[in-house]
Amino acid sequence: MATPEVFPQAAPARRAYQALNEARDRVDPALRSAVDALPEDMRHIARYQFGWIDEHGGVSETSGGKALRPALVLLAAEAVGGTAEQALPAAVAVELVHNFSLIHDDVIDTDATRRHRPTAWSVFGASAAILAGDSLLSLASGVIADSEHPAALSGIRLLNTTVQELVQGQVTDLAFEQRDDVDVAECQRMAEAKTAALLASACELGARFAGADPRRTEHLRRFGHDLGLAFQHVDDLLGIWGDPDTTGKPAYSDLYARKKTLPVVFALNSETPAGRRLAAHYHHPPNAETDLTATAELVDNAGGRAWSHTQADRLLTSALDHLDAAGPTARAEELTALAHLVTQRDH
Repeated sequence: MATPEVFPQAAPARRAYQALNEARDRVDPALRSAVDALPEDMRHIARYQFGWIDEHGGVSETSGGKALRPALVLLAAEAVGGTAEQALPAAVAVELVHNFSLIHDDVIDTDATRRHRPTAWSVFGASAAILAGDSLLSLASGVIADSEHPAALSGIRLLNTTVQELVQGQVTDLAFEQRDDVDVAECQRMAEAKTAALLASACELGARFAGADPRRTEHLRRFGHDLGLAFQHVDDLLGIWGDPDTTGKPAYSDLYARKKTLPVVFALNSETPAGRRLAAHYHHPPNAETDLTATAELVDNAGGRAWSHTQADRLLTSALDHLDAAGPTARAEELTALAHLVTQRDH
């Protein structure tokens, strides 16, 4: 979802975009400084990944993403009485980890486009992209360590644990592609590891770097976790029914790859006529666009689309309950607006 040049008329959406823009403006200089420390070849690929340059090294105006995760770090810190400056190293580190995971995911999935332009591996080669992702991951811990913040050591440990969750989630996701017996509960656990873990850690890191007490920190972590899982439901819906001009990915991309996403797995386990028809052919490669359209209709008719809508709404409510329980003294409106924004189904 690229940030539009003109804010939507709705005040909450406008507030959310403003919070994202503020976070990007604050994080970008520190992020660029960190990337500048990479070896030349890795630095070039990283700059391309963040949208700062094109493949030839020319200045680019391409969006580097929403900056959602660093925004959560900074806002969580301010919500419990800290400052954005205190949490800036953690915000940069989270964005580095996020982009490490994106580069590797694109290689694994052989995705050709991200953010409306060729992926790093498709430009520089898979091997170079993997190494660039490794460099970003290593850099993330270094940024936190160099901050010498009192929470730096625990922050590095949290970030490393989160990366292990991300890796396990990706491994499980890959394993699902070879299985016909994936159930809803294990698919949810996979989504928690692959997506919710990093959003939870972003909020927790912000709270820790602001010196919040354990109770408030835990509620902010739960806010990020539930928001992350809701976000994954919405992302899975967009992976089937999203507009390619908005998502930057081909129509029905997840169905073409035969991904076991949340709405698909629910449909496969629905024990409905549509679910049984879906199960009968989902392990076969699609043979035409009409086949993908028919597959999407089966997922919908088997209840997968409605179920993910319901789950996203439930998780959003839970996330906001945890935000309220954290007793934010600032930035509650921005965090609420962001939560609503990233769980919209038309972005």
